[in-house]
Amino acid sequence: MNDQVASIETAKILELAKTCTKLEGDFVEFGCYRGDTSVELAKLLDGACVTFFEEHKDLAPRPGASSKKTVTRSPQKIWLYDSFEGLPTKSPEDESAAGVNFQPGVLHVSRRALIDKLKKHGLNNAIIKKAWFSDLTVQDLPEHVAFAFLDGDFYESQRTALSLVQPRLVPQGIIICHDYNNPELPGATTAVDEFLRQHPEYHFNIFQTLAIIK
Repeated sequence: MNDQVASIETAKILELAKTCTKLEGDFVEFGCYRGDTSVELAKLLDGACVTFFEEHKDLAPRPGASSKKTVTRSPQKIWLYDSFEGLPTKSPEDESAAGVNFQPGVLHVSRRALIDKLKKHGLNNAIIKKAWFSDLTVQDLPEHVAFAFLDGDFYESQRTALSLVQPRLVPQGIIICHDYNNPELPGATTAVDEFLRQHPEYHFNIFQTLAIIK
């Protein structure tokens, strides 16, 4: 059970993520907390990998035949980014009387807890990077991003994550930002709105508190 992302939103995230399993590129998640969404996305990729290679058995070379038709696509992985130190300090854009409980250090979960949860589900397709988003560069991301789930809560976190993902997003790739229009976390909305003004080429729609950018 995920106490940060509603079940109806998780279903929408997985529905959209599934459409990206046929694209070149990996998945990324910024802000994974207890890893509930991370596990579901990793499961989706694990199943998609099996399905892809089952569907392409006919492309495998026969013994002694040329290997020109061999499927060379690498299995998609999910890259997980988190400070594992809880929330950072708020910016002025994050100030809200409704969000008084979102203070620096809350939502703290250890990296070990995330690793253990992934192992419990038999998943080994995740790459975990412990860092504040502001300390990351685009080089810390996979070369191609097919799907991104950004759950940084605060303005600077979401703004930074968007700026890192955008250069690596493949055609038809999808970015989903959590907490859009959430009165407790107004900075998340501000970051998305600024991004869309800077990149009018992207299509945008809203589902619950998910900002879906294509």
